[in-house]
Amino acid sequence: MTPEQLHSGETLRADLGDAAWVDVMQAVDRTYAELVDYQEQLETRNAELEALRTFLSSIMHSISDYLVVTDTAHCIADASRSFCKAVGLPVEKLIGQPIAGFLQGTSGGALMEAIAKTMAQRADNTAEAELATTIGAEPVEFRVSPRLRAGRKRAGVILTGRPLGELRRAYSELEASHEELKQTQTQLVRNEKLASLGRLLAGVAHELNNPISFVYANTHALEKYINRFETYFDRVQAGAPRQELIELRTSLKLDRDLRNLRIAIEGARDGSERVKNIVEDLRRLSAEGSGELAPTDLERTARIAADWVERGSKRNVTVTIKGESPCIAHARAGHIQQVLMNLIQNAVDAMTGQDDARLCIETRYDGDKAIIDVCDNGPGIPEDVRAKVFDPFFTTKEVGQGTGLGLSISHKIADEHGGALELVPTDTGTCFRLTLLRGDAV
Repeated sequence: MTPEQLHSGETLRADLGDAAWVDVMQAVDRTYAELVDYQEQLETRNAELEALRTFLSSIMHSISDYLVVTDTAHCIADASRSFCKAVGLPVEKLIGQPIAGFLQGTSGGALMEAIAKTMAQRADNTAEAELATTIGAEPVEFRVSPRLRAGRKRAGVILTGRPLGELRRAYSELEASHEELKQTQTQLVRNEKLASLGRLLAGVAHELNNPISFVYANTHALEKYINRFETYFDRVQAGAPRQELIELRTSLKLDRDLRNLRIAIEGARDGSERVKNIVEDLRRLSAEGSGELAPTDLERTARIAADWVERGSKRNVTVTIKGESPCIAHARAGHIQQVLMNLIQNAVDAMTGQDDARLCIETRYDGDKAIIDVCDNGPGIPEDVRAKVFDPFFTTKEVGQGTGLGLSISHKIADEHGGALELVPTDTGTCFRLTLLRGDAV
């Protein structure tokens, strides 16, 4: 080999050595870059895990419901601060203890059965159990959810429990408040009815006084007739001669008294029946109406209500009642009587001083509904007031002339009957419509 060839070979080997070294250095650089990237990813994952751990810790500390994590042996692996506070132990002392040890009574079996079912089926279940707390046994509703590892392998269950003691106490207080509200409402209905009856006292006294006076006068006449007949029969008993008895009968005018006696008896009976009818009407008006729903004739109820409002108001109002007769609704007669009296009384009050005051009451059926309209030709209700007429304590009457509860209570009564009370648009005056469920004929 010549010197030139030798030099050329050495140069080639040197070039090849430099290339290999460059490849090595590039491989080192790539590895280092990959290590740096992996380190960054690892740090990011660690930060995410730490954030997740902090987030889960904050949940375990702040959740008000009970949260318990168990392993496959049903032992506690973690628990929320609310659970720890309830049982009076820190989480460090709870870990590893069986969840069954914190349950009381036979209800614990239902929860353990739900846990076993969840472990087997990998589906949520619910069970109620008595939890042994620092203040005694507390009913808790537990939701049992499966706890899974990677690959959906079973790792235990997660229990979320909601204490039922406070909830049940709240329900009990709510029920008591609702009952008190119902009693208050019943009292308001009764007070409003008494206020309506109070406006009728003058008319009631007048209506009762007339037939009672009639009966009283007839009893005086009967007493006078009895005295004359006693005088005549005393002479008969004493064996008076026939001629004397004939003269005595003529002088005592017994034949006339005998005819008048029948008239007096019939008059007394008629007066008594009028008193009886008035009392029955008053009893119907003052009935509480809290009994069972029953067939109620709206036409007859409206007629009685209109009659008594007219008697009490002593105002010149022409009342017309037309339509279905009878018109049967499924209702409480006492409450419907109160609604109709309120509507009629409001109409009469609205037409005070009006010469051509007219009130039209019409009954009809519409499918399974029984409907009664109470319409007047008064001044009507202004548009800006119409939306407020059913509000409690709202009234357009003078102070002391109304409670402002009549229409509100009437609307509530209609609603409780499954019906409705509404203000119907009309060209003149005011018209209210009461709709109830149709009842069977009496």
